Amino acid sequence: MLSKIKEDIYCVFDRDPASRNVFEILTTYPGTHALLMHRWAHFLWEKKLKLLARAFSYIGRWFTGIEIHPGATIGRRFFIDHGTGVVIGETAEIGDDVTLYHGVTLGGTSWQKGKRHPTVLDNVVVGAGAKILGPITVGADARIGSNAVVLKDVPPGATMVGIPAREVTRKTSAVEDQRRATANKIGFDAYGVSVDMPDPMVEAMNKLLDHVHKTDRQVEEMRCALRKLGEHVESVQPLELDEWMEQCKKDCAEPVDEATGAKVAVTSN
Repeated sequence: MLSKIKEDIYCVFDRDPASRNVFEILTTYPGTHALLMHRWAHFLWEKKLKLLARAFSYIGRWFTGIEIHPGATIGRRFFIDHGTGVVIGETAEIGDDVTLYHGVTLGGTSWQKGKRHPTVLDNVVVGAGAKILGPITVGADARIGSNAVVLKDVPPGATMVGIPAREVTRKTSAVEDQRRATANKIGFDAYGVSVDMPDPMVEAMNKLLDHVHKTDRQVEEMRCALRKLGEHVESVQPLELDEWMEQCKKDCAEPVDEATGAKVAVTSN
C-alpha cells in the first residue's frame, strides 16, 4: 500500500502543471486526500470491517467533497483533479493511470445487487461533469468529453462526446487544414471548435466549406476550358490556391510569341 500511496502522490506532478512540491500536494489537494482515505477504507472493507470502512469513507467525503465507496477497486497512479462532486460507486473498477476531473460520476443504473458500476481500464481520461453509468467497460486510452453521458461500452482509444455519448470519428488532418484555410479566406472563425466536439451547426458549416472548395475548382476548370476554346473569361479569385490551381493557371495561360513577347490570340476551329 505504501508504494501505491507514493505513486499516487508523485503522479500529480505529471498531470498537474500547477503542482510545485510534495508538501503542497499532501496539504492542499483534495483529490489526493480522498484517494489516501479510500486506500485505507478499502483495506478495511476487504478485512470485512465494513462499518468502519464506511465511516472513513464518509469522513473523506465530508472533508473533500469527493465520494468514493470503500468497495470500489482503484489501480495505481490514480488522479482526481479539482475533485468536487466526484462520485465512484461500490462495484466500480478503475485501472492504472486514470484521470478524473471534477463532477464525474461512475454510477449505477440498477438497484439490484451485483456488478452495477463501470469498469474503467488503463490510461482513461474523463472530463469534467461526465457521467459513466452501468456495468459497462471503458477501454484503455479512451477519452470521455466533458458532460458526456456514457451508457454503452467504449472501445479502446475512442473519444466519446454528447448525451448520450457517441464516438467521434476523427477526420484527416488534410481535410481539416483545407477547411481552416477556406474558412479564414471567407471570414468564418472556427476558434474553439475541434473535431473532438462536433456541433450540428459546425458540421453544416464544414459541409458548406467543402462545397465552396469543390465549386471553386470546378469554376477554374470551366474557365480553363473556355480559354482553350478562345473565349476570354475573367478569372475569379479562388479561395484555395493549391498546387493543382497553380498548375491549372500555367496550362491556361495565353501563349506568348517568344520573339516579340506579345500574347498570341487563340482561335477555335
